[in-house]
Amino acid sequence: MTERFRRLAIVGLVPSTIDIVLLLVLRQHFGWVLVLADLVAVGVASTVSYVVHRAVTFRSDPYVRWVQVPVAFVGVAVLAAVVDVVVLRLLYAGTGFTATSAVLEAKLVSFGAATVVRLTCYRGLLLVGMTRARSNRADRPPAPGQLRFTVVVPAYDEADRIAETVEAIRKALVDVHLEGGIEVVVVDDGSRDGTGQVALDAGADQVVVQPQNRGKGAAVRAGTLAARGRTVAFVDADLSYSPDQLLRILEPVESGWEVAIGSRGHRDTRHLETRSRLRGLGSRVINLLGYAVLLGNFRDTQCGLKGYRSDVGRMIFERARIDGFAFDIELLHLVERYRLSLTEVPVEVRHSSRSTVRVGRDAARLVWDLFRIRHWAATGVYEPDDSVPAADAPSH
Repeated sequence: MTERFRRLAIVGLVPSTIDIVLLLVLRQHFGWVLVLADLVAVGVASTVSYVVHRAVTFRSDPYVRWVQVPVAFVGVAVLAAVVDVVVLRLLYAGTGFTATSAVLEAKLVSFGAATVVRLTCYRGLLLVGMTRARSNRADRPPAPGQLRFTVVVPAYDEADRIAETVEAIRKALVDVHLEGGIEVVVVDDGSRDGTGQVALDAGADQVVVQPQNRGKGAAVRAGTLAARGRTVAFVDADLSYSPDQLLRILEPVESGWEVAIGSRGHRDTRHLETRSRLRGLGSRVINLLGYAVLLGNFRDTQCGLKGYRSDVGRMIFERARIDGFAFDIELLHLVERYRLSLTEVPVEVRHSSRSTVRVGRDAARLVWDLFRIRHWAATGVYEPDDSVPAADAPSH
């Protein structure tokens, strides 16, 4: 952990300190012209920043991929330098400061303005590259697995309807079963009502029992790691998305997409019932909060219908850590991090009146989990090993 924090300190503090201290030395000690002193300080700091990022940042972190494009780095650095110098010069023209403390205060303002410009430009450039990377289907060999398709159903206290859910999935996928085989994996997430046994009696191929209720993320992770299908998808036990829509996930994954996700924001999506204003507002807020972690402009991060190649699912969930509500955002971060291809598909959604979500509790936990994901991302927790072929360069 000390090593991870050392990396963060070097990347964040060293170039900034050089920028500020060098300006003060050149201006106050050597008497350089303000604009020239600032240009030299910014130039040296930018060069150091580039070298440090290349040397110590984690190679898979999406937020530092700009160092892999020197032309983009130089262009953004020049624009940020112009903003820094202009703001500093305007402040000087308005006050005519001479004291070191006044120069420092003005520099902090100009440095902040330049930082905003730099981060905005980098995010825009990274978004373009990320969108391009995830929009190309991968050229990879068939995924491993004994069966064609696995459906994972996370369940908590669902004894009254899990049998109907298992039967409905089997009925909807009967053709897939005849052409390669399917399995239904129910993950009993610490239920108190015998959900697991009911699912087994109803014909679930596997029932994975979690001794304690840990959350949907933990349940989906356990089910994915137990799956035997070449394509794996998960769907909620309440079947807000009818099981025939699992084919909308299966087909693109089998055609070459590494990940396919349902999107309630897709233009072709249909809401079969009017959703409440609170539910709609909650979805939009979650999507906005997701931008603290994600680069991509995902129209819906929380849709309960997602799927992936078996090897991709295992790669993601062997590294995933979030047990609760934010696991979808962690999944999408890892898609971005490992440069996986992804397609969004429309859905037909029927809003369930029964939910295990508690707005106040889960909103607070979501924000906390987003901080944890971003921290883990920056400190190398998700850094892949050589078993992740997509980490170094796109496979497209």
